[in-house]
Amino acid sequence: MFALLMFLSHLRVHGVSVSVGSSANVTIESSHSRGRCHISGFLHGKSGDCNRDHGSVCCKDGHRYPQFRCSPPVSADTPAILTLNSFARGGDGGGKSFCDNRFHKDTELVVALSTGWLRLDGKRRCNKMIRINGNGRAVLAKVVDECDSVYGCDAEHNFEPPCPYNDVDASPAVWKALGLKEAIGVFKITWSDV
Repeated sequence: MFALLMFLSHLRVHGVSVSVGSSANVTIESSHSRGRCHISGFLHGKSGDCNRDHGSVCCKDGHRYPQFRCSPPVSADTPAILTLNSFARGGDGGGKSFCDNRFHKDTELVVALSTGWLRLDGKRRCNKMIRINGNGRAVLAKVVDECDSVYGCDAEHNFEPPCPYNDVDASPAVWKALGLKEAIGVFKITWSDV
């Protein structure tokens, strides 16, 4: 659960992103004491042709969306938000996956990690396996993409806002393996490197 230090005017179900109506500094803090990530800037929204599958919320012209160049430290049980994403051609994930430059079927156990976890913390996780724990189950999934925490609101990002700093964006197969209904859209999990 997040403690918001200022009123947030928008919560994005697909990527659990927020937009802010004023220029005030905002900090989003994890309820876990292991780490914080402060907003590093704001992206000005631009609307476009957005695929709204899996509850995607699309950018709006003139809205300001927070950007994150960090993620909390990874541990044996790193808290995160699990969101739903299709990595298939024509899916709501946008283009080909960052790590392997290809699309993935919804039946594959694949995920995208927030920018900080994918490549900014000094450990390259592209094409590596992670363990996801949630709903009393565990599943191994391959990291194939970035849930961009810095950029968005363009065709490459399905005209969606930047992801939050603690996002594990997972395929329908991962949701199924965890016994979760896709209609939930967002679920608290923990994850770790394998």
